[in-house]
Amino acid sequence: MTAETKGPPDGSAPPDGSAPPAGVALDEDAPPAPGTPLRDREQQVLDRIARARRRRPVVREERITLAHGSGGKATQTLIQAVFLEAFRNPRLAPLEDGATLALDGARTAFTTDAFVVSPLFFPGGDIGDLAVNGTVNDLAMCGARPAYLSAGFILEEGFPVADLRRITASMAAAAAAAGVEIVTGDTKVVQRGKADGCYVTTAGVGVLERPVELSVARARPGDAVVVSGPIGEHGAAIMLARGDFGIEAPLVSDTAPLHGIAGALLDALPPGGVRALRDATRGGVATILNEVAVASGVCVVAEEEALPVRREVTGVCELLGIDPLYVACEGRFVAVVDGEHAERAVEVLRGHPLGAGAAVIGTVRDDPPGLVLLRTAFGGTRIVDLLIGDPLPRIC
Repeated sequence: MTAETKGPPDGSAPPDGSAPPAGVALDEDAPPAPGTPLRDREQQVLDRIARARRRRPVVREERITLAHGSGGKATQTLIQAVFLEAFRNPRLAPLEDGATLALDGARTAFTTDAFVVSPLFFPGGDIGDLAVNGTVNDLAMCGARPAYLSAGFILEEGFPVADLRRITASMAAAAAAAGVEIVTGDTKVVQRGKADGCYVTTAGVGVLERPVELSVARARPGDAVVVSGPIGEHGAAIMLARGDFGIEAPLVSDTAPLHGIAGALLDALPPGGVRALRDATRGGVATILNEVAVASGVCVVAEEEALPVRREVTGVCELLGIDPLYVACEGRFVAVVDGEHAERAVEVLRGHPLGAGAAVIGTVRDDPPGLVLLRTAFGGTRIVDLLIGDPLPRIC
C-alpha cells in the first residue's frame, strides 16, 4: 500500500463495506465476502481453485508420509516436484500409465510398478496375481498387448517359504492367464523388522499393434466417460480382509487382466473413438476423472445415479464413511470415448466376461475447465476433488 492510500493494512474492505481505496488489492485467496451473489461466489471459488492449480508443486513436508503413496494430491505433488523435476523428458512428462517407445521401428509400451499390499492374501487374490495383473493392465491402458514381465522380490528375514511358493504359484497362473512370460527378476532379503514380509516390483513390455494414441490429455467437450464395470470392489475387499472393523460381507477383489476387454473396445470403435484408458487403482475413479479434467483442460460431469456400485460395496463404504468414487479397483478401467460412440462402447464392454455392469457415468464439457463435478441423486452438484491422503493405505 502506498503512502497516499488509506485503509486496513491487509488490503481488506473498510468496515463500512465500501470498496477498498485505489492501490489496495483484495486478498485473492480470501473467502467470498458475506452478501456476495451466489453466482459471483461460485466464480470466486472456481478462480481460487484455478490459481492453486497453476502454482508450482512444492513438497512442504520434510519427510515422506503415507499420504504420499495414496494416489491423491500428495502423491501428485511428490511426483511432479521431485521425480518429474529430476527426470523430466518428453516420454515421462505426460505421466501416463506407461511410456510409448519406438525400438527398431516397432512401437512398444513399457511400464513399471511396485506392490506392497496388506494383507498379502485376500479374498479373490494375493500380492502375486495383483503384481502380474497390475503391470499387464498398465500396458493395456497404453493400448498394448502385454508380452514380457520382470519380477523383483524384497523379502523379510523369517518370511515363510510356503507363503513365497504360494505367491509365485499365483504369479505363474496369472501370467499364463494373461498370455505373458516372466523372463527376468531379482531377489533381496532384508533384516527382520525392516519390511513387511514381501514386497514385489515388476516391469512390463508390450507391443502396440494398433495405430492408437491414448492420453488423458485428449478428452474433448462432448465425449463420454465410461467405466468397464462395478467400482470399488478391490479396496472394499482389502478393508474387510484386514479384520479391523468387524464387518462381514461377500466381497472379493476384482483383480483381473484387462488387455482383452480393452482391446475389444479399441477394435470396435473407429480410429480416435477412444481418447483415453486408465485403470482405476489408487485413488479410484475420482482420481482418474481429475487427471482427465486437468490434463485436457475440460470439465468432467459425472452422474451419481449412473455409477455402478454393488450393494455390498455401498454398504461397507457407508459404514466407514468412505466415498466409493475414491476406492481402488484392480480389474476396472475408465474410458473416455467420442460421445457419438458411447452406446456402442458400453455394448462392447458388456459383451465381454469382464464387462458386466459397464456404464456411461458422465460427460465432458468445456467449462469450468480442470474440474470434476458430480450431479448427486438429490439433484445438487458438488466438486469431486483429489484426496489429500488415502482412507485405506497399502491396497496395491
